[in-house]
Amino acid sequence: MRFFKAAPAVLGLAFLGATFSPIARADDYDKKTTITFSGPVEIPPVYITGMRVLPAGTYVFKLLNSSSNRHIVQIFNKEQTKIYATILAIPNYRLVPKDKTVMTFNEGVRGAPEAIRAWFYPGANWGEEFVYPKTKAIELAKITNIPVLALEAEVPVEVAKPDEPEIVAVLQKAPVMAVKPTGEVVEIAQVIQTEPPTTVAAAPRQVETLPDTASSLPLIALCGLLALGGAFTVRSIKNRTL
Repeated sequence: MRFFKAAPAVLGLAFLGATFSPIARADDYDKKTTITFSGPVEIPPVYITGMRVLPAGTYVFKLLNSSSNRHIVQIFNKEQTKIYATILAIPNYRLVPKDKTVMTFNEGVRGAPEAIRAWFYPGANWGEEFVYPKTKAIELAKITNIPVLALEAEVPVEVAKPDEPEIVAVLQKAPVMAVKPTGEVVEIAQVIQTEPPTTVAAAPRQVETLPDTASSLPLIALCGLLALGGAFTVRSIKNRTL
């Protein structure tokens, strides 16, 4: 009875938890991440005029919006009062999520700032692989000796306001490719994993059954004997009490 009396209260708490839990995950929606760079970092366009390289310091990365095959990432100052860049990225899936933010860089020329390559959010099985203009992508590919994502069409490199809707619209429609150090164009799938990894379905559990060779007559006979024994026992007890 105590369980039934407490059930409405328990269900009520469960309902409240289900109602308000999305608010607790608000940062998960835009992947807001505060990152501190110990040195200068080069970023892809579109960036605010003169901000091709982020000085050492603290910045906020946020996912503006996303579709099935491309994402838009924005970079802000620590206080989020100024936007520095709006960048096109392609989702890059990985098999094992990490429990902390992961930033990867294209190794730059000695003495030059490293160019940011990808950003992985804690706990996510995908990250943002950033896209560079073709000329810059070939340059980075030569330095790293691996293909780099590149824009096929020209886009604004630096603008006064990187958060303008027109900028976002251009990036969302800009065709993307991948280039080798030689400048040869290759499939994007050769650079990153563009689809979630397929999981291997568990094999159906096999239930072992005994072969249907034995007859059920002995079991029936045994049950009958037990029933008769029980009847005689009850009868003898009843006679003693009379």
